[in-house]
Amino acid sequence: MTTSSWDLLDAAHAALRATVAGLGADALHRPTPCEHWDVARVVQHAAGDQLAYAARLTGGPGPAEDPFAPTGTLAGTPGELLEPALRAAVEAFAAVAPGTAGVAVPLPPFTVTAETAVGAAALDAAVHAWDLAVATGRPSPLTPELAAALRPTAEELAGPLRGFAYADALPAGPDADPAASLLAFLGRRPDWAPPAAG
Repeated sequence: MTTSSWDLLDAAHAALRATVAGLGADALHRPTPCEHWDVARVVQHAAGDQLAYAARLTGGPGPAEDPFAPTGTLAGTPGELLEPALRAAVEAFAAVAPGTAGVAVPLPPFTVTAETAVGAAALDAAVHAWDLAVATGRPSPLTPELAAALRPTAEELAGPLRGFAYADALPAGPDADPAASLLAFLGRRPDWAPPAAG
């Protein structure tokens, strides 16, 4: 496993990688917290987003499909789809020095500081790791520590992306831990669970 030299991104990628590694074929069509998207579509979206970050940084190829219109049809296993995308993002961010201004990202505002760019890619990976974990009845990989580290980026970038990448913020409650608070801020219900089979 290649690391980027950015601890936050590596932690988020590890969370997403571990969650995707546990997905069997029987899980691919389960519902997720991403309305209208099943597990396969969230995997496609998450992989496509990491490729999009890499492409903006390097000028290399981006995702073959629009990450915001995933088909749900995977050519291989979820891990086989995800791993090249994570590797491309890691290699791209490894070349970005701390403190760099004007780093290109694929979503508004399109250029940000190095730390915000890393945070944006990490936020995407970590939140989708949570989506996939709760969709398949597994423990959340979004730890309070990881969520707290991602919160500044969320506060900086979520506003312009509401209604597109994020829903309106939800109340988190006074006793919410950093993970639940972050999820609610991004418009996700921290208590989401798959509908009961029946």
